[in-house]
Amino acid sequence: MKWVLVAVVLLASAAQADVRSFRLRLAPEIVRAGLDRYLLPRFALKTGRHAVLVTDGAADVSILAGGNEGARPVMRRGDRNYVVLRQGDNPAAKLFTDWLLSKIGQRMIASYKPAKGPVFVPAAKQAAVQEITFEGDANQGARLARQYCARCHRVAKGVGMTLGTTPSFMALRALPDWADRMMTYYVRNPHPSFMRIKGVSPAFSKAAPPSMVPIILTQDQVAAIQAYVSALKPADLGAPISSN
Repeated sequence: MKWVLVAVVLLASAAQADVRSFRLRLAPEIVRAGLDRYLLPRFALKTGRHAVLVTDGAADVSILAGGNEGARPVMRRGDRNYVVLRQGDNPAAKLFTDWLLSKIGQRMIASYKPAKGPVFVPAAKQAAVQEITFEGDANQGARLARQYCARCHRVAKGVGMTLGTTPSFMALRALPDWADRMMTYYVRNPHPSFMRIKGVSPAFSKAAPPSMVPIILTQDQVAAIQAYVSALKPADLGAPISSN
């Protein structure tokens, strides 16, 4: 009987650890501003966990305007402050809350530019957000960059090519927003026309097939490329860098 109980506990723990989704309630103005459509795919890419938006009933995580007992400040827009509140023990919800409040999550909030209205200012803006360190296998990232990215980018000295205004990885690393670009490169044009991320990106449309030999990456491979670029020495472009 003792071993049966142990086995049941272990199976329950494994099942909980493999929870892939959580219920998320957002203040309506956050949805109207489109912030959820910017943040959630990036969180899913990084973790493989997905949010299910709810407007009523129980939620594992809520992002609300104002204050709430047990909530933590997460961002501000105009004169309105927002807090994040987690309820229950859903491990995917905890992962999302931790990510949202981390340096990377706070940088993602800061990088979003709504079509209308003021930007969202992360809570961490009050204390400067430190330089991002991407976690991943930089050596694998170097190999992947040579295999795939060198089609259009110079990925190392003497390796790859530059098409038109496509920056080298070293020049990219010199841009002030390089970390934001690397966190979102797979959804920045023209990448979606030929790149997909397993378990995250939708399938290519039959009406609009890939514009070149398609690239299919895993989430770990995305992280590896990010880690490789973060380890590169920025190019000295000889003047302050500005970018659009």
